[in-house]
Amino acid sequence: MKKVSNSLKNWFLIHFSIDMIFAVPLIFFPARILGLLGFQTTELIMARLVGAALVGIGGASLFNYNKTIESYKIMLTLKILWSSAAILGLLISAFTGAPIAIWWIITVFAVFDIIWIYYRSHIND
Repeated sequence: MKKVSNSLKNWFLIHFSIDMIFAVPLIFFPARILGLLGFQTTELIMARLVGAALVGIGGASLFNYNKTIESYKIMLTLKILWSSAAILGLLISAFTGAPIAIWWIITVFAVFDIIWIYYRSHIND
């Protein structure tokens, strides 16, 4: 049975940490966080929903830490779908008047997308 590389496990922990750093404030202090980034704060439900998604995906990364290679394949596929779709949506927003901070968010998603695609392509089916 093929083992999960320590580097991939470490990336999952890094991903969990970054997701939680953003998720908790988005859930509990969405107006403050959005305001700091230059976004309008009229609709806070979507910010909290994004925070909840980050908790789910980041939390799954943590809980997956000592699982099998098959579990990692599934999680990598989920992460690729999530980050790719997020990038698309964020790019559309970037070109239709979003604050400049959107480019930092796109960059974070893009870096993780590249990492997930790299690892998924190196796990043989």
